[in-house]
Amino acid sequence: MPPAKTRRAAGKDKHEGKAASTQAGEYVKEEIEQVREGAHGVKSTKQAIAIGLSKARRDGVDVAPPGSASKATKKKAAQDKAAATSKKPVSPTRSAGAKKALKTASKGIAAKKTVGKKAWPKQITRAAKKRTASDRSTAAKKKAKTKGPAVRKAAAKKAAATRKRAEAKDA
Repeated sequence: MPPAKTRRAAGKDKHEGKAASTQAGEYVKEEIEQVREGAHGVKSTKQAIAIGLSKARRDGVDVAPPGSASKATKKKAAQDKAAATSKKPVSPTRSAGAKKALKTASKGIAAKKTVGKKAWPKQITRAAKKRTASDRSTAAKKKAKTKGPAVRKAAAKKAAATRKRAEAKDA
């Protein structure tokens, strides 16, 4: 069960009208913190993200699987969504088994390296490379719309300073 801090942060995001993926991001962040602290391990960065998304769905965050997801992923997402509304109690035996499996995965140093400070940017880069240029552009434009004027101004100043440095370097 996710900590109250994570639920509050996701609830705040929902109240502010942010996207479901932003709300789910709180759960993913919490999952990564747990792995870094050694609470349990994961085989890959993608697994940590998947666990975080699953927790979010089970907690009622309406995050849909991507259209390109496999049948199995879509099925799991549907199960998680159903579990969010289900009144059926969680089986302690099954929970214990899942915890034991994750604990076993955390035995080596590799478990922490998968979500370490260096592995995380690599995962982000790999995910970004899979997207098309137009897809990235659309996402950037959408993000720019949600920013306030003060943040836009700061970003413009930073961009101008970067251009100035690049020109000075070339000259």
